[in-house]
Amino acid sequence: MTVNYAGIISVVLFYILILVVGIWAGRKSGKRTGEEGEADDVMLAGRNIGLFVGIFTMTATWVGGGYINGTAESVFKDGIMWTQAPMGYALSLVLGGYFFANKMRAEGYVTMLDPFQELFGGRMGGLLFIPALCGEVFWSAAILAALGATVGVIMDLDNNTSIISSACIALFYTLFGGLYSVAYTDVIQLFCIFLGLWVCIPFCMNNAAVGTLTYPSNDWIGTVDSKYFGQWLDFGLLLMLGGIPWQVYFQRVLSCRSAFKAQLLSYVAAVGCIVMAIPAMIMGAVAKATRWNETDYHGPYPLTDKESALVLPLVLQYLTPGFVSCLGLGAVSAAVMSSSDSSILSAASMFARNVYKLIFRQNASENEVIMVMKVSIIFVGVMATAMALTVKSVYGLWYLSSDLVYVILFPQLTSVVYLKKQVNTYGSLAAYIVGLLMRGLGGEKILGLPAVIKYPYYDEEAGQLFPFRTLAMLSSFGTLVLVSRLSKWLFENGRLPPHLDVFNCVVNIPEDIVKVQDPQEELTLLTSTLQGAKSYQGEMNGRVNPALNLHPELIDRGDPQMVSSDRTSSTSAPAAHQAAQGGAKAEQGTTHL
Repeated sequence: MTVNYAGIISVVLFYILILVVGIWAGRKSGKRTGEEGEADDVMLAGRNIGLFVGIFTMTATWVGGGYINGTAESVFKDGIMWTQAPMGYALSLVLGGYFFANKMRAEGYVTMLDPFQELFGGRMGGLLFIPALCGEVFWSAAILAALGATVGVIMDLDNNTSIISSACIALFYTLFGGLYSVAYTDVIQLFCIFLGLWVCIPFCMNNAAVGTLTYPSNDWIGTVDSKYFGQWLDFGLLLMLGGIPWQVYFQRVLSCRSAFKAQLLSYVAAVGCIVMAIPAMIMGAVAKATRWNETDYHGPYPLTDKESALVLPLVLQYLTPGFVSCLGLGAVSAAVMSSSDSSILSAASMFARNVYKLIFRQNASENEVIMVMKVSIIFVGVMATAMALTVKSVYGLWYLSSDLVYVILFPQLTSVVYLKKQVNTYGSLAAYIVGLLMRGLGGEKILGLPAVIKYPYYDEEAGQLFPFRTLAMLSSFGTLVLVSRLSKWLFENGRLPPHLDVFNCVVNIPEDIVKVQDPQEELTLLTSTLQGAKSYQGEMNGRVNPALNLHPELIDRGDPQMVSSDRTSSTSAPAAHQAAQGGAKAEQGTTHL
């Protein structure tokens, strides 16, 4: 085996550049927020991400190694008609920006799980953390594995070495500077992806072994047979709607300086996702037109499924000169790091805030939360790296986790943003179970899960042709609304006794939370209960109002504006109380901005 030393040197230089930028951004964040900065500042870069950096970091987050490699593979095997990721993720950014970005940023949330815990309680929010965590970890593992495969083809270097070194670099600067480091390194990485791939295009297209690229001689467009239309539609909706409820997306939305900029960032990044996919699409079409037996490639020909997954690195290695393939390798490395660091930070942020602080340690100091987040970064990074090294079906795991995000989290997110008064914790739990069961019983060929439920048009070879993922999502959505309304009716009409309201979300609500008659009584109540406010939140079955936890100093000084109810979905508060709640929201936004 001949090691490509020029490629090694180019990648090492690239890693050094990224590390330097990451450390510089980390020092920049330290000067801006102080060495003893708040956890929110580390997670959201002080809500001070500008539009330019925000667009780059949002685009780079989606344009990962799996995105680039998978796009080339899909065009090669099935054509552009089945290459749904670029358009699907772009539309998810547009829909996320239009329907969710403005509302989430205007509320001043810190993570995607905040509205879940505000409405459904801490424990239910912790349960919803599981599919969100799986999505982020498996995404990181999949793209790290993609890097290992690319390096193995181009540099004749051990896959494990490239995976471990890339993960260590990403972990180091993410640990050092939080979102600041991730965002600023994304700018460099996205530039490297764009330049590295486009430089390779003319060389691979003009290689002597490449035949005609004209259609229909080279069918790089593909077709969608009517038999597979349901499956095609299912995948498309999975990408469009399932691409929204990811913490890695909302972490960038919530770090913007204003709600308007959060929307604008999503729209521009959508265009960026499509633009960045174009060179990968071209390489897939080139690979389809290549006579591989006329190159230095000595593997199976025609390419088998195993080799098809390596189409992009094969094009870089055998259809371009050595120095050009090194640039392409740098592009893939950049794509991997730009996505893995974002996913690792997102998962760690959710655990530190929504699980550790809001469920187990409501009195945790800012420094304690930051320390937990840093430990979580290491843990999530190690877990993703270990999976990339050992699990052969990482893509399958990521595939299933994406399904769970679509089936479980999308209905819940839509409900907490638009249907706050119509849903409660009982509906949320029932919807979680229904969605999980329906998706799991539908089977998954990649993971070897048999189909217990065989929907219409089921095929033994192709599997489920009916859009069963979308059916599972709609069933979960319907269950959420129906069970919520049913439980509300049963309790409020006396069909069930109040003591059975174990989630404390319909009728079994402590009186000192809702029975506030006027501002003077509100102030009196606040004075008598402020000393135990934080511990009291933990006793309310894990139900926590993020507004109280965002600014503990307001509680400490006895600010009357901070009295608010987190059960507005199930009971109406007096006008004075609602005004106080609005004041808390306004003060919350002012503090962060």
